[in-house]
Amino acid sequence: LPDGVNISKEARSAISRAASVFVLYATSCANNFAMKGKRKTLNAGDVLSAMEEMEFQRFVAPLKESLEVYRREQKGKKEARKDKDKKADSEEQDKSREEENDDDDERMEEEEQNDEEDVDN
Repeated sequence: LPDGVNISKEARSAISRAASVFVLYATSCANNFAMKGKRKTLNAGDVLSAMEEMEFQRFVAPLKESLEVYRREQKGKKEARKDKDKKADSEEQDKSREEENDDDDERMEEEEQNDEEDVDN
């Protein structure tokens, strides 16, 4: 809202109710598209189709843009998680190798000690 604009409590309540009614109507329309597709789950395409059916075409393009931004963000997060998991797996493998090497070193030291004891006896 522009600076200096005040909204009464009554107006806020009316806007809130109007938004709720709009969301319920949009959901109902989107649900009809899902049912036509023999699905129980609404998807983004259903919502976009509902917006067109409700004659809110001017919102479709901005919604599509927002949806693409959201999908790119989710893809980036998913890839970051994969990279993090790969790094964690790699670190675990490195630790395992280090532990195996330490075990091998200990065995070799024990064998050397045993060999020295055998030579002394």
